[in-house]
Parts: sequence; C-alpha cells; structure tokens
Amino acid sequence: MKIQQVAEKTGLTTKTIRFYEQKGLITPPHRADNGYRDYRAQHVSELQMIRRARLVGFTLEESADLLALSRDPSLRSADVKARAESKLMEIDEKIAELAAMKTTLQALTQACPGDGDAQCPIIEALRGDSELGSIGITESQCCQASAK
Repeated sequence: MKIQQVAEKTGLTTKTIRFYEQKGLITPPHRADNGYRDYRAQHVSELQMIRRARLVGFTLEESADLLALSRDPSLRSADVKARAESKLMEIDEKIAELAAMKTTLQALTQACPGDGDAQCPIIEALRGDSELGSIGITESQCCQASAK
C-alpha cells in the first residue's frame, strides 16, 4: 500500500507518517526496488494507535511507549492503566490551571472599563503595577500555569 493510501486510512498526513517513520515510532516499511515504501495493515494499525493516543492527550513519546507496550508479549494491562491514570491526573491539573487563568482573565476584563481612557487595569496587572493576588491568583500560580 502506498503512503497516500495509508494517510487516507489513518487521517494523518504523509508528512506526519514519514516523520513517525524517521523517529522510529513505527515498524519500518519494506522498500521496493524503486525506493517506494510498501506499507501493510500493521503500519496502519500502528499509526492509528499513535494518532488515537495523541488525541486523548498522550505526548508523542508516551504514544511511542504505549505502542512498544502493545508489541510486548508480556504486556500487563496494569502497566497501561497506570500510564492512563497518570495522564488523567496531568489533564486534571491542566484543567485546574486553565480554570484559574480563566477566572483571573475574567476578573481583569471586568475591572477594565474598555473606554477611550489610557489607564487600563489589564495592562497594570500584567505589568505588575497592581496586585495580581487581589484578583484571585498569585504571581507564582500565574507563572506556574504559563510555564507548563
């Protein structure tokens, strides 16, 4: 099967498929005498797994680890579940950080009159001229959320 057919079956671009191959994430496809890659159903399956893992929040490296686990004959579902639970905790932390960011930004936009005046509470808060803590987020929370 040609790369374009694999792309259609997996929903990935040909560039992404080549990238995953270059990174060693998928089993290398056989190359015909003319140099063209010859993909099999196995490649489609591997690529779909990576794509789906990415869609639920796993990084590329984590997706590769899951794919490697799926190939392991001594696979234990407990190992996979532990990784999924860890990812769930990360997602919950990100949701909490985003909620804090949203609350702060809502407070800032509500404090700003949005008129023709040059004084802007949003700019003042971002500069540090006013206290971020007074609107519900400390500077350490602000910087923690944006650094992740």
